[in-house]
Amino acid sequence: MKKNSVMKLTLLLSIVFLFGFNSEISAQENTEMKTKSDFWNHVQFGGGLGLGVGNGYADIMVAPSAIYNFNQYVSAGLGVQYNYVKQRDLYKANMYGGSVVALFNPIEELQISTELEQLRVNRTFNDSFGSDSQDFWNTALFVGAGYRNENVTIGIRYNVLHKDRDNIYAEPFMPFVRIFF
Repeated sequence: MKKNSVMKLTLLLSIVFLFGFNSEISAQENTEMKTKSDFWNHVQFGGGLGLGVGNGYADIMVAPSAIYNFNQYVSAGLGVQYNYVKQRDLYKANMYGGSVVALFNPIEELQISTELEQLRVNRTFNDSFGSDSQDFWNTALFVGAGYRNENVTIGIRYNVLHKDRDNIYAEPFMPFVRIFF
């Protein structure tokens, strides 16, 4: 009789434990699923594409990026970039790297941005005296402002670290178009 009671008690505890544990796992899974889906609801992808061609000239740029919207005013994200530039018989460059961007939207139509960009530059100059190769890191710190309409922002940014020499950008001011989906 004691064996029968012990078996019933063991079976009852097993059932209670199994269903109780299962509901706890389900609750954790629902919380994790909600957290994961909530995270991705705040992420936007975008970036830029560029193409410039001319007589013996080519400039190709690909720059995908992603941002996380903390709220309607503040976003931050990461980007990668690759540029290929060639002027026949004069100049050739490969530039690649990444960036970190912070966006602030004090009102819906205005976007203020800061972006730290780090690019590895491999370039070669050719002239009548021969060729000269350079391999270096270029750092740019942009501060910008633009007009925003839904997912598109058009504006201008300023490279705070711009130097007239040893820089890949000819001017410190640069227009931009930023698109996120």
